[in-house]
Amino acid sequence: MTDGPSYGFDTLQIHAGSRPDPATGARQTPIYQTTAYVFRDSEHAAALFNLQEVGFIYSRLTNPTVAVLQERIATLEGGVGSVCCSSGHAAQIMALFPLMGPGKNVVVSTRLYGGTVTQFSQTIKRFGWSAKFVDFDDLDAVRSAIDDDTRAVFCESIANPGGYITNLPDIAKCADKAGIPLVVDNTSATPYLCRPIELGATLVVHSTTKYLTGNGTVTGGCIVDSGEFDWSASDKFLSLSQPEPAYHGLKFHETFGPLAFTFHGIAVGLRDLGMTMNPQAAHYTLLGIETLSLRMERHVENAVHVARWLEADDRVTMVTYAGLESSPYFHRVEKICPKGAGALFTFSVKGGYEACVKLVNSLEIFSHVANLGDTRSLVIHSASTTHRQLSPDQQIAAGAAPDVVRLSIGIENADDLIADLDRALTAATA
Repeated sequence: MTDGPSYGFDTLQIHAGSRPDPATGARQTPIYQTTAYVFRDSEHAAALFNLQEVGFIYSRLTNPTVAVLQERIATLEGGVGSVCCSSGHAAQIMALFPLMGPGKNVVVSTRLYGGTVTQFSQTIKRFGWSAKFVDFDDLDAVRSAIDDDTRAVFCESIANPGGYITNLPDIAKCADKAGIPLVVDNTSATPYLCRPIELGATLVVHSTTKYLTGNGTVTGGCIVDSGEFDWSASDKFLSLSQPEPAYHGLKFHETFGPLAFTFHGIAVGLRDLGMTMNPQAAHYTLLGIETLSLRMERHVENAVHVARWLEADDRVTMVTYAGLESSPYFHRVEKICPKGAGALFTFSVKGGYEACVKLVNSLEIFSHVANLGDTRSLVIHSASTTHRQLSPDQQIAAGAAPDVVRLSIGIENADDLIADLDRALTAATA
């Protein structure tokens, strides 16, 4: 799209980054199913490899279909650029890759997806990195956890599984004061409900597998760069501020300015880690994003309807949905997620672990899967699945206690969803 009017979200989710194919006039973005691209001549090839010219070399690095998706997500998030990759977990590693080093740490929220807790508490140790888990409602604890070796602060805007909403502006202030970036996983909210960059985030990561694609067909991830962090303000981020040996001493921040992180993510991150998104996955995600605002409005509408019904049911002891006035995080919705508290939350069933298992097995419309953000309503008992690898204390801290079931509310008829839950609760608590 051309520089000109400030277009609305509904327009940008369809048009941002997309142009008619110059060769055929095709209006939909083609799937460029190719591994490599012909150079105009030797000078053109050299310029591309020296990062003196932007273009396509090899699809591990760049691909025209993926490039459209990168521009679209960056535009919707209000960033200057983005890098798409193979999954949400890949996006998290790639976001930290230029920032971290042996002996360095990241301060992270205790309220995270179970797989992320494992990635940060176990897997990143193999890189010589470490993570400090802190209750992000305790700002003093966050500030105390940050030390001279901390290189990032990480949280989720709407935390999986409980739907907890993070106070992003206050966490951003903690990170800013320490001179380190705030990285926000915005998967559960999407840029339609929450814009972390406007609330102080430096980087935004997504599992595009979820709401952005919205149809449960492909996996993917994305890192969005705000372009607002000064990587040269200290000696903490040498990969971005100091000479890069692989590119003849080029300094990414000095050379690319606001796009330094984005270029590093492609030229070094994708080059060496190889966590590449394939063009067909990008195509499916582009199709999904075209209806993102419409779907999110229905997701939220249904979630409010279902959560209110569950809260009033005697067979349920707790509902964590932040869109309920009874939620301790209800007051954050207007500031952090002004268009709604999302469609992901948990509830506790009388009867504990066994009752939860019976409930899951008795549902018909809700699909029992390890996923969220689908058009279909989904259910999972986190303690026995996604958070099974965690200790009981970690499960409770993450909002995945043994008596808790997680719901991802879809866009079906809300009354049908309630009837399905009613039948399953009867079977579970009989």
